[in-house]
Amino acid sequence: MTGLSSWITRRAERTPNAVALIDAPTGTETTYAALADQAARRAAALRTRGVRRGDRVMILGLNSTTQLATMFAVARLGAVSVPVNFRLGPAEIAYLISNAAPALLLHDDVFAPLAADSAEAAPRAVDLVHLDALDEPEDSFADEEPVGADDVAMLMYTSGTTGKPKGAMLTHGNFEWNAINMLVAGEGLTPRDRTLAVAPLFHIGGLGLYVLPILYSGGSVVVAPAFDPAQTLKMLADFRITVHFMVPAMWAAMTKVPDFDDHDLSALRCLLCGGAPCPLPVIDFYQGKGLTFMEGFGMTELSPTACVLESRYVRSHAGSVGRPVLHVSARIVDDEDRDVATGEVGELLIAGPNVFAGYWGLPAVSAHEKRGGWFHTGDLARRDAEGFVTLVDRKKDMIATGGENVYPIEVEQVLFAHDDVDDVAVIGLPDETWGEAVTAIVTLRDGATAAADDLIAFCRSRIAAFKSPRRVEFVDALPRNATGKLLKRSLREIFGDTASAVSR
Repeated sequence: MTGLSSWITRRAERTPNAVALIDAPTGTETTYAALADQAARRAAALRTRGVRRGDRVMILGLNSTTQLATMFAVARLGAVSVPVNFRLGPAEIAYLISNAAPALLLHDDVFAPLAADSAEAAPRAVDLVHLDALDEPEDSFADEEPVGADDVAMLMYTSGTTGKPKGAMLTHGNFEWNAINMLVAGEGLTPRDRTLAVAPLFHIGGLGLYVLPILYSGGSVVVAPAFDPAQTLKMLADFRITVHFMVPAMWAAMTKVPDFDDHDLSALRCLLCGGAPCPLPVIDFYQGKGLTFMEGFGMTELSPTACVLESRYVRSHAGSVGRPVLHVSARIVDDEDRDVATGEVGELLIAGPNVFAGYWGLPAVSAHEKRGGWFHTGDLARRDAEGFVTLVDRKKDMIATGGENVYPIEVEQVLFAHDDVDDVAVIGLPDETWGEAVTAIVTLRDGATAAADDLIAFCRSRIAAFKSPRRVEFVDALPRNATGKLLKRSLREIFGDTASAVSR
């Protein structure tokens, strides 16, 4: 027997009194024995409501220990969890309902109205059930449905930054191998480790780094309902967190907490950043505090871990996302899927037991993206002679200007080094002379006065003129999705037809 549910069952047999989950707001602890019992009783409640093997169960709610217990209950039945981004609107969730065809839509108090509005807007009917309604008497118990490594455990919808969200089919085996990879990456994980689940659990990073690997290892997960920079910093200290994952926007927000140095973070042995390239000033901030800050690369389709830059290489290979983790292989290829030479830019391909089974209901797209036994990530990268991978940009985001290729990440990192720049996105916009004009969309720090000319000159003093912005726009905030990724498509729509920007 394998599968997510069996992790908890076996941990309950081996270390029943070890703490699996801690509710951050109340401090309530749930042991592995109690978690196994709760999952079995919730599985019985789901079965009573008609959920069977292979059925999809959507979950809409803030992070909670109840949500995690429910995911294990769904897995216990051989059914498929579908975590829902609670920042979507009713029409967007209605699309997911139509696409996933769930047996139930589970929700908490906070999102009961959103669940109702989404169900009303959906073209197919779905039963709404409150998460608390799954609490069953102690004598209710559902046997564990045998599942294999290739059985789908979860549909995790991609962020949809380039189109309609697609449901990545993640198997029980995918999650197990991701846990194994994380157990041996860097200094590894042990039952003594404790992580804080503050990144949303509908995000593969929030779930796969480190929540599921910690539960696989027998450690403890502190669950917080949402991210607040000051409160997160306090929880890291109060709960003696040892390993912690967040996306760059969250790490950056926490650097601005005024009393940062008043918190005891001595238990933290690893900070991991992923989901997007992290600005170098943010990395420098945490390293300057004596903390081990690691970067990694992953995707929803990879469950999610593919590469990790281990702590001993953070300074010597700054800017890299590291090397593939133990059970992952990587290639960098040209447009004909031929390997490029060391140091040259090409598309990053990944293979391993962590690679998803395909996109829900899209067999042709799945076959194309996984052709030749390799998943085509759509990310441009280069690899040095030691095997360290550096991301250059998304393949679709590369800017072709005046016969030269410009990779926005490189320009963004330069602008992040300017004292007045708080946030930045670099995109290519149509230009009659150059084909595309390198355009910087910038948010300034409070009280900053940098002008467009200043930023253009700053870039030209550090990188080639053709890479430097020809246009600069200032905004109050950049559009990001719930996982912190820039919505560059939105910026192209907003600024593509304007001529008000500075041009040089």
